[in-house]
Amino acid sequence: MRASPPTLVTPSDSAACACGRLRRASRALTQFYDDALAPTGLRVTQLSLMRTLAREGTTRVSALAKVFMLDRTALSRALDPLVARGYVRIVSGRDARTREVTITRAGAAALDEASAEWKRAQAAVAKRIGRDRLDTLIATLADLESLHPDQAAAAAQEAA
Repeated sequence: MRASPPTLVTPSDSAACACGRLRRASRALTQFYDDALAPTGLRVTQLSLMRTLAREGTTRVSALAKVFMLDRTALSRALDPLVARGYVRIVSGRDARTREVTITRAGAAALDEASAEWKRAQAAVAKRIGRDRLDTLIATLADLESLHPDQAAAAAQEAA
């Protein structure tokens, strides 16, 4: 008895892998924003952290990690270059077990400078795919973020 040839999955048989396509799109979009921000010396991931700190104020490291869906070690690696440049400061929290992070005046100035470049990049993305599609994409990404185990657990607790 001969073995049958392997069955190949073609695009008509199955939808594209959402995760794979999203990861590729994420890498492309990250590079686009990083290129736009290059004159400022910031990466889009750093800009995002700084925007959050500017909006929220001093924040516990663990709370900031939760917002970005990162473990504290990954967040610390992302914050280290910002600390080295004097854009953020990490200090002991109200009790010895916590640490808090805040944006500095130098960080706020760098954020202000980088915001113009970010706005240009954001406008270019909106022009490329259309404002309505960009708004829909952002809403869809928020829905997808709810798949994260921490987000799903929080939603389940709120529903209970």
